[in-house]
Amino acid sequence: MTTRFRKERHSVSDLQIHLVCVTKYRKKVFTANSLAVIEASFREVALKMDFEVKEFNGEEDHIHCLIEYPPKLSISQMVNAVKGVSSRLYGKAGYPKPYGKNALWSPSYFVSSVGGAPLEILKRYIQEQEKPS
Repeated sequence: MTTRFRKERHSVSDLQIHLVCVTKYRKKVFTANSLAVIEASFREVALKMDFEVKEFNGEEDHIHCLIEYPPKLSISQMVNAVKGVSSRLYGKAGYPKPYGKNALWSPSYFVSSVGGAPLEILKRYIQEQEKPS
């Protein structure tokens, strides 16, 4: 499998994360239709902010998302944007938020970097670099 690098003016990168967001109080509010609204809002934000939603899926109380992004963006910037916009559009579409609250999402989230070489291989590669004499 070949890696597709993101090439920009001053950087070449391959940054990808697995993001999990849960509903407030883990309330089971999502349906197939409401998840489609959430996914569309994530993709809309991604387009505006210049990152890419590679995969998206969810269950009744949480979503999973694979995101590829440039080094100029921070994870917290992206997460705050997708959670804020998706919550607003979800409510605007007439879907109920947990317990009638204003927030759709729990303030916390899970994120993990993904892709690239396994850590042991990367450590060995770094250790085996020839130091100048």
